[in-house]
Amino acid sequence: MLLKMEIAVATPVITRQAIQVEHIRIDSAKTFAEVEAALDSNIPQLDPAIAAALSNGESERAKKLEHGSELFIFLKRDHGALLHNSGQVRKAPQYEIGNPFTASMMTKHQLPAALYAPLRVVLYENPAGGATFEYDKPSSLFGQFGDEQVTTVARELDAELEHVLRRAVE
Repeated sequence: MLLKMEIAVATPVITRQAIQVEHIRIDSAKTFAEVEAALDSNIPQLDPAIAAALSNGESERAKKLEHGSELFIFLKRDHGALLHNSGQVRKAPQYEIGNPFTASMMTKHQLPAALYAPLRVVLYENPAGGATFEYDKPSSLFGQFGDEQVTTVARELDAELEHVLRRAVE
C-alpha cells in the first residue's frame, strides 16, 4: 500500500524597491600606472587574521591587527583581461575595498548590508591617457536600509574612501 503525502510549499515573497544611488567618478591626469601604484601602496591587503579574529569574537585583537588602517584591499581582479575575448586590451582592475570590522558594525544592525561590504571600485585608463576611478557612494547604497546606525557608518566610509582615492590621483 502506497501512502501519498502532500507537502505544502510556501510561495516565496519577492519585494522590489527602487533606490537612488550616487555614482562618483574621479578623473586624474596622472598615468594609470602611477595611480594604480599609489592606491596599491596606500591601502594594505587584508590580513586574513583580522577576519579570523572577528569570527572568533576577538574584536580587540582584530583592532590591533589593523595597525591603524581604515580600509583594506580584500581583492583585486583584472577586469580588463576579460575584454581580451572581444579583441580589446584595457587596463581596468576592479577592487573590493573595505574593513571587516566596519562591515560588522553595519551588518549587526542590518544583515542585508553585507551585499555592499566590501565596496567595489574600478580603476581604468581613460581615453585621455589618464586614470579614472568609479564607484557608488557608500551612504547611498547603505542608506536604503533606513537604519541611522548603518547610515552613520556608511557616511564615514564615504569620507575614508574618497580620501584614499584622492590621495592616489593627486
